[in-house]
Amino acid sequence: MLTLYQDPRSGNCYKAVLTAAHLGIPLKTVDIDVTSGVTRKPDFLAKNPNGRVPTLEFEDGRHLPESNAIIWYLAEGSALIPADRFARAQMLQWMFFEQYSHEPYIAVARFWMVFASKEQLRQKEHLIPEWHTKGNAALGVMEDRLKKNDWFVGQAYSLADIALHAYTHCAEEGGFNLKKYPAVSAWLSRVAATKGFVPMGASR
Repeated sequence: MLTLYQDPRSGNCYKAVLTAAHLGIPLKTVDIDVTSGVTRKPDFLAKNPNGRVPTLEFEDGRHLPESNAIIWYLAEGSALIPADRFARAQMLQWMFFEQYSHEPYIAVARFWMVFASKEQLRQKEHLIPEWHTKGNAALGVMEDRLKKNDWFVGQAYSLADIALHAYTHCAEEGGFNLKKYPAVSAWLSRVAATKGFVPMGASR
């Protein structure tokens, strides 16, 4: 069985859990508190030299880090990856968007505002306006897309939706107002109604 080293509070880890649940892939999860320093210790660095979760472990001892690489591996050959070449490229476009224009602001704001101590947050408070400006810009791009489309690629749920759902659904914890984005909110409800859906933090 595949083993996922994860922090159940992490949207990046949630992507893998949600993909496996949708596809019915058995997945053992090993929970790690990323704030504890465990991922920087030699035992974990031998699995992932970058010292981060999620990290997927195979039965033969191989390891695969990076959330979007993991969900691609899990979903290859399934309907979560479009058969059409251009649609696959569009899916990757949205997955890159998630990592470069969305996660660095929406996920980061949530981490510092929810999981950091008050003392730690004080050191980052000057960055909150930038996180919110750029995070809202990303949500605006998503809103425009979803006003005309039920899903990010074609007419079907794909890895692009899973990748973007992971931190969007909990964006309000980082100070974002999802009521300003009705198309995004409706899409979140559609994702929650998909086959095998599990909420963040659900045990596997």
